[in-house]
Amino acid sequence: MRVVIVTESFPPDVNGVAHCALQTARQLAARGHDPLVIAPAPAAGADAAADASAPCPVIRVPSLPLPGYPQVRVALPSRRLSAALSAHRAEVVHLASPFVLGVRGMAAAARLGIPAVAVYQTDLGGYARTYMGMGESTAWRRIRAVHAAADRTLAPSSAALRDLVTHGVPRVRLWPRGVDTARFGPSLRDEAVRRELAPNGELIVGYVGRLAPEKQVELLAGVCALEGVRLVVVGDGPSEASVRAALPGAVMLGRRTGSELARIFASLDLFVHTGPYETFCQTVQEAMASGVPVVAPAAGGPLDLVLPGRTGVLVPPQDALAVRDAVWALAADPGLRAAYGRAGRAAVEGRTWEAVGEQLVDHYAEVLAARTAVAA
Repeated sequence: MRVVIVTESFPPDVNGVAHCALQTARQLAARGHDPLVIAPAPAAGADAAADASAPCPVIRVPSLPLPGYPQVRVALPSRRLSAALSAHRAEVVHLASPFVLGVRGMAAAARLGIPAVAVYQTDLGGYARTYMGMGESTAWRRIRAVHAAADRTLAPSSAALRDLVTHGVPRVRLWPRGVDTARFGPSLRDEAVRRELAPNGELIVGYVGRLAPEKQVELLAGVCALEGVRLVVVGDGPSEASVRAALPGAVMLGRRTGSELARIFASLDLFVHTGPYETFCQTVQEAMASGVPVVAPAAGGPLDLVLPGRTGVLVPPQDALAVRDAVWALAADPGLRAAYGRAGRAAVEGRTWEAVGEQLVDHYAEVLAARTAVAA
């Protein structure tokens, strides 16, 4: 099957959209399919090796940094997209979190008569509330218009699926995210890493993710103040300065990837996520794969991932005191932390990218069959 993946982000970018697009390409290539990636060009000086190590060819289109958030690149209009769809003789167009480049990909697919599968990943309504304090209804009109043009929309979680259906998006199906259970695992717990992060033997509580307003990392201020607890923050982004100011005493590690990130995950005693607008929340799943108990908001993707009282704790969204109290309760109960960690690892054993990749190919096949039936 010849598949063109049109994505708003791709490595060397580090975010959920880029990671999912990369894993999609890997799984398709591993199954003998023929993927092609179209993505915005990264910033000048970015790691050029990312494209060379990709599992398939990558076509870059010119881009500019998003004002106020330079880590995000916005694709400029380019004839390369339509030309690439035609040259690749695409049978399916896979639109990863379509917003700018993905909208153009949708239009090109429609002109060429190619089925399109749109993957919903970004809660634009939540972002509108966070960044503008308004505009949520406008964001949903945009989402509805984009996804209504697709043959099928894939939602990463039950909460995201409900949101899409409630706001009038048709033909929505569930497609969760996989996790690399070989890369992330409890066996990677590293005492040297733990001594470096907490030289006085403190309980290590970690956050991994972008430092941006919608993540609300400042909610960890109460955790930072707990006696005997060392907060570790992994990630970068436009809110880094305000996060540093809000979390005095936290260990700020910046962006970490690959095997180094996996060792850090496994060396935590507890993982905490604070963002209330996660359509999936991949880092929660990576923490669970690492055998680490989780505290997360009872909203969005974590509702599917965290089983309260078994793999972790769900707290009311945007409630700093609830986050602090959940951490304090687990800090006092190492037996419960260990039980949650074991149960979390067991819960994700079947959520590999291989299993999720098989589900994706099934979605493609169903969309192609439906198109064929209509044509007949």
